[in-house]
Amino acid sequence: MQIAFLGLGNMGVAIARRLLSAGHPLTVWNRTEEKARSLAAHGVTIASSPAAAVAGADVVFTMLFDDSAHEEVLFGRGAALSAMKAGALHISLSTISVALSERLTVEHARHKQQFVAAPVFGRPNVAEEGRLWIVIAGEEESIERARPLLNPLARGISVVGAEPRQAHALKLGGNFLISAMIHSLGEAFVYAEAQGITPAAFLEAVNQALFQSPFYAAYGKVMLHPPDKPGATVELGAKDLHLLREAAASRHVKLSLADNLAEIFAEAQKAGLGQTDWAVGQYRMAQHRGAQKA
Repeated sequence: MQIAFLGLGNMGVAIARRLLSAGHPLTVWNRTEEKARSLAAHGVTIASSPAAAVAGADVVFTMLFDDSAHEEVLFGRGAALSAMKAGALHISLSTISVALSERLTVEHARHKQQFVAAPVFGRPNVAEEGRLWIVIAGEEESIERARPLLNPLARGISVVGAEPRQAHALKLGGNFLISAMIHSLGEAFVYAEAQGITPAAFLEAVNQALFQSPFYAAYGKVMLHPPDKPGATVELGAKDLHLLREAAASRHVKLSLADNLAEIFAEAQKAGLGQTDWAVGQYRMAQHRGAQKA
């Protein structure tokens, strides 16, 4: 089986390594070739262009940053979609707009190709350990074809529908909940500190009493002990929130909390926190806003 992998950011590299360790040879492409060369020791084939990477491939994975990158790689100068052979399977791991997911569904059908959306929940370190949670949607035959390749990446897979757009919509909703959780936890930390309670003590007590959630524990640790290398950035969180609000508006749904969070993300980027870790940046904004109100 010939497999192509397009997009080797922090998450893409981690996932590609998992696929390689599971015994799947890869042809890879990345806009910055240096990232692709980092996998050279694993025996990957480095393609000179997206079209060259997917030519002859049975399966194509994409883990690209945003809709704009997909437009360029799949439809624009990269022309990867038209270079894929009939019958090839495209597995979209990225978090993209519902509108783009719908367009990809139509275009792949027109080219007689298969398409599944399989966006992932988890940071790069979770991907490296093969503990992502994957939500997948598409035709049953395509899902079953993708599943053996996804199993080494994940601790679990949720099938959410027959339309790829549904998986991308769900991923956006999940990321919205992450932003909401970080925001509420950040404000709770600010409140606790004002009462003379350390955020660490507050988190331990409240999480044990109420949530018993590894998720709260992990994000709280990131907020209180910022990592040297961001797992995900404020810029990424802002992008996903924009796509959520766009998808909601397309169905005539208004999300007031999402609107409020969008303002906070905009303030964070204006304050130069765009490349800061997503959780750390939101916590700093909670601290900044709390100090302003005081």
